[in-house]
Amino acid sequence: MEKQSLELIDGVAKHCKVHRLVYRKGEDNLLLFFLQLNRNILHLLKENPGIQLIHFNDGLIAALALFHKGYAHIKRVVTLHGLDVVFPLPYFQQYILPKFNRYDQLITVSRATAEAAILRGIAPEKITVVKNGVDHGMATPSPSTLAELSLLYPVLLKHKSYMLTLGRPVKRKGFSWFLREVVPTLPPDFHLLMVGPFEARKSLTERLLGLLPQKLYHLLTLFLGYPSDQGEIRKLLKQGHLQDRVTHLGKVPFAHLHTLLAHASAFLMPNIKVSGDMEGFGLVCLEASLSGTLVLASDCEGITDAILPYKNGLLLPAGNARAWKEQIVKVLEDPAFFKQRALEFRDYSRQHYGWEKMALDYVQVFQDIVQEEINVRQVG
Repeated sequence: MEKQSLELIDGVAKHCKVHRLVYRKGEDNLLLFFLQLNRNILHLLKENPGIQLIHFNDGLIAALALFHKGYAHIKRVVTLHGLDVVFPLPYFQQYILPKFNRYDQLITVSRATAEAAILRGIAPEKITVVKNGVDHGMATPSPSTLAELSLLYPVLLKHKSYMLTLGRPVKRKGFSWFLREVVPTLPPDFHLLMVGPFEARKSLTERLLGLLPQKLYHLLTLFLGYPSDQGEIRKLLKQGHLQDRVTHLGKVPFAHLHTLLAHASAFLMPNIKVSGDMEGFGLVCLEASLSGTLVLASDCEGITDAILPYKNGLLLPAGNARAWKEQIVKVLEDPAFFKQRALEFRDYSRQHYGWEKMALDYVQVFQDIVQEEINVRQVG
């Protein structure tokens, strides 16, 4: 989401004047940012009277902005990502989310997010779907060789081929499900590399959260983006039958990730459905596809806007261990065929997704809203 925000701001700024109010992680106080936002918006409007539209690229900020004063006359647009819509706090669902109809336009990052919003009372005519983009630099040759990375990650010397997962260990990603239900059924030559934030030992925060009632734990971990699947993954990785088949590398530098993706037999995104959570889009699938990696992903939620079957990847039934096993076995048995398909899929992803295209789609939405306001004033 941070990457999407940065690319959106920079992309739109190429086509119109942009004034930024951005929370900088590590530099600003988050609570202070929220508390001062109304005042800062009013100050920005006073200093720049030509501003015609405000865009909130975050559902939480937009929820708070519903209570702002002093700029209701300015056109306002909100981008909704997956969790912005399905967050399972009853008060939010019943009293806050329906009020998003007050905004002039809502942009959702996928059809699945749009459908979830409509289901919760958002007017369909208020919604425009604009898919996220992807960095085309992922399609360039990786900056280092696998042999060079083997010096840093000795596991690469031990296994001739591997598949890869990427992301924060939250329940909806399906990592523990995959380790528990699929990996034990796969051939002995299967090896999985897991990449992303991961704590090998239980932290104090994890211990404290574990003391909370289940409902409160679920709400807090969703709100904080906390790695709710981490504990289960940690337990599974200690099991003898998985120790030689799965390696968690933790976070790795982007250049290393690029190389690891480019040489993987497949990128796996085994998402499962989790109540109160959803995958808004599935950007990492596109990054993997542009790296020339075969993408195997669950056919659920926003992932289906990022990956189109046999166009830029393969979609498998979410939570169906047998289907996942059968497809992975096919890839292991004929790696050359699927590598060729992956290269074909890369071309499709490069042609149909990009940050520039996303920014232009946003600009079009903004221009249409402003032009409609101008037309109304002229008629009046």
